[in-house]
Amino acid sequence: MALGMMVDGKWTTEWTERDQTGKFNRMPTKFRNKITADGSSEFKAEAGRYHLYISLACPWAHRTLIMRQLKGLGDAIGLSIVDPILTDKGWSFSDSPGAIPDSVNHAQSLQEIYVKADEHYTGRITVPVLWDKQTQTIINNESREIIRMFDTEFGATIAKPNTDFYPEALRGTIDQTIDAIYMPINNGVYRSGFATSQAAYEEAVTELFQNLDRWEALLGQQRYLCGNQFTEADICMFTTLLRFDVVYHGHFKCNLKRIVDYPNLWNYLKDVYQYPDIKETCNLDHIKRHYYMSQTQVNPNRIVPKGPLINFNEPHDRARF
Repeated sequence: MALGMMVDGKWTTEWTERDQTGKFNRMPTKFRNKITADGSSEFKAEAGRYHLYISLACPWAHRTLIMRQLKGLGDAIGLSIVDPILTDKGWSFSDSPGAIPDSVNHAQSLQEIYVKADEHYTGRITVPVLWDKQTQTIINNESREIIRMFDTEFGATIAKPNTDFYPEALRGTIDQTIDAIYMPINNGVYRSGFATSQAAYEEAVTELFQNLDRWEALLGQQRYLCGNQFTEADICMFTTLLRFDVVYHGHFKCNLKRIVDYPNLWNYLKDVYQYPDIKETCNLDHIKRHYYMSQTQVNPNRIVPKGPLINFNEPHDRARF
């Protein structure tokens, strides 16, 4: 249950991502290398070389699993899935349902992977992690950059070569959209839930719902965030919306509205969820147990709520576009 970090390669729970006003400020990711199709970056895109470490509960990690699935990279890039519930060492591997142990480094906890990459590592132990078996190091632990690499650099190795979620004509719009939803929505739910002052909470939650209102209006005019084509931006929005009514509405006090109260956002969420390749990456059991049982500073009794009852499989209206 430790939301800890490493300091010079040593684990500690004595840390904070909150400032003196109670605002939550996410620490930046540290590993930012790039895999390239031509190998110009030292890390060449090739099948069997890389391994992805994720949590099914984490929205950032979930993005990378979705892209791996959509691009048909399952045989090319290995996968390990941590246990949903944090231990006293943070993210750990187990044999629990839905988890996949570490078959590459045989680690018991994710912090071992970070220290193997950098014995003096200082920072959060987060998912996703993209590991290079050849150089025995972490390539990248920034979800936005990992999905871009999966989408654009693995053309010679993917099983679904005709998929493109970063089309040339929309690249500027996609990048702007991912930027626009990051702070107020993707990170906004955390800024609301992890705030330790009333003012910090109200600032974050107000901005969150102002932006949900904005996208609700836009999705009344087009099927997806960047038009009528599904893109990387939709993956980035989807993983937050999927968790919203299940976790963020109650656990993080993001309760001005539910997503089901927004006609366009709710139908958009069902539309994306019902992609077969996306649906099979969604694990609501991992999601609920992680948030409610791991984040004891928010939910000290670790009680997991029975509800809400949500049917993501009911018909949607997005085919009207």
